[in-house]
Amino acid sequence: MMDTKAPTITAGGALLARLKAVGVDYIFANSGTDFPPIIEGLAEASAKQIPLPKAIVIPHENAAMGMAHGYYLATGRAQAVMAHTNVGLANCVIGAINAATEHVPMLVFSGRTPVVEKGRLGARTVPIGWGQEMRDQAAMIRESVKWDYELKFPEQAVDIVDRAFAIANSTPRGPVYLSLPREVLCEPCPSDELEAPATIAAASAAPRRADIEAAAKLLSEAKNPLIIAQRGAGSAEGFETLSRLADDWGIAICQYWAIQLAAPTDHPMAVGGDPAEWLAKADLVLVIDSLAPWSPDIHALKPGCKVVHIGEDPLYARFPIRSFPCDLALVGDAADVIIELADAASSFLPRTETARIARRAEVATAAAKRRSTILERAAAGRGPVMSKAFVSTCLSKAIEGRDAAILSELGVPLEELTLQAPDTWYQEPHSGGLGWCFPAALGMKLARPDRLIVATMGDGSYMFSNPVACHQIAEAADIPLLILVLNNSEWGAVRQSVLGVYPDGYAAKANTMPLVSLAPTPDFTKVAAASRAWTARVDRAEDLAGALAAAIEQATMHKTQALVEIRIAP
Repeated sequence: MMDTKAPTITAGGALLARLKAVGVDYIFANSGTDFPPIIEGLAEASAKQIPLPKAIVIPHENAAMGMAHGYYLATGRAQAVMAHTNVGLANCVIGAINAATEHVPMLVFSGRTPVVEKGRLGARTVPIGWGQEMRDQAAMIRESVKWDYELKFPEQAVDIVDRAFAIANSTPRGPVYLSLPREVLCEPCPSDELEAPATIAAASAAPRRADIEAAAKLLSEAKNPLIIAQRGAGSAEGFETLSRLADDWGIAICQYWAIQLAAPTDHPMAVGGDPAEWLAKADLVLVIDSLAPWSPDIHALKPGCKVVHIGEDPLYARFPIRSFPCDLALVGDAADVIIELADAASSFLPRTETARIARRAEVATAAAKRRSTILERAAAGRGPVMSKAFVSTCLSKAIEGRDAAILSELGVPLEELTLQAPDTWYQEPHSGGLGWCFPAALGMKLARPDRLIVATMGDGSYMFSNPVACHQIAEAADIPLLILVLNNSEWGAVRQSVLGVYPDGYAAKANTMPLVSLAPTPDFTKVAAASRAWTARVDRAEDLAGALAAAIEQATMHKTQALVEIRIAP
């Protein structure tokens, strides 16, 4: 029972205040009729000078989820999203799928329509109180979160936030969900422990020393080792260590469908994004945080090849079918495992010197030749209609020497960029929940206001992002983001998928491929201009460098959002 003499606050206010205490900086919220106790709680806590996270109005839940995702990528700190009952939660689901696939922790809250019809503060007062009730509201998001619960009593508010935050940040990380009935949030809750330290610590995992040593021995014996990385190397130290490990041992690094950067794109051992040639001869593959390190329908391992998987969930247990061979699984944060492995392997360096030097020279020659070919092809993509590769090289030159990060959702490709730091590249999640890039970039820029953040996306991805909402957020929150929309008036990824399956089929030969066109294309500059963004449209290759320079100046010097629409080839 609650001590009636103890100081109290509404459960809504207690929950919000507890978020601040455990380390949440922002609540990205889209409010609804279930929010009165949340809004009252914010006002009450503020009046009582209780520290709170900053609450930002986000006019669409997909944007809220993307911003929490991007903020985490920039800071490593999980944030909170608050949505309106079942309908708001439905808009959160795509973002939860993306976060779960990429091991991004966040706390997702939604209201729950009042249970009672009368006689209690917070009871139903409008018809949607009936229309929004569900038998199992959490069911729509349960498969994409690590944990879910419905708040039952007001005095649970502190403990339940501590538990949710700890689970979200435990290995493997991911989103969690808490349902908040309006009546419970309206009730009083003790306020004397709101600012106390968290009572539950996140759990972390690490590989056994024997497994690290076994992996190091495999590396020392390999004739043709290969590194495949998709989600980076875990940290700046992991990035540096992996780069040094690859160089020391002469290991080719393939960043296949890279979500984040694991090594510089111009690293002497970086062989690009196609693993085919290297897999065919590899006798050891170090798979670093990769959901799908290759495509079994296209690529084949050499018989007898050993495969070591590294990551916070190296077997990706959430996914029912994932049958990549695994001789050894090293579970833990990628950076920690890479650092331990490099240290363990260092004892084998003296006795393997001759083989390592020869292998390094062979890989470096092949890598340099491939990169030169890639850049030559990109330069040829000037026109008459620009290629994505050409846009990528121009952007690379435009940001040279700047502290910048590029996010791409079917926007600029990685291969043609020259990026040398770990936090400079972020690609759309492999779950394919479109509309991620724009709001993720907003969240990243919110976290790193002095950094140039460039969101690049295709025309379809831009439309999926709810651009009116995202531009409104950028203006309202003073987030000077640079947005590039690469417009080919079609679903380019769909076209490529069709050609991959049916290269000589009827669709490939048709004058117009069915279900691909997005013509007539909107004038995206006008969408951005509605929120007072600086805009430009580029149709000719010779105008691109100047437009990018002007847009960067607007975002960095004048601190305004800027959008450049770029016409590219189908």
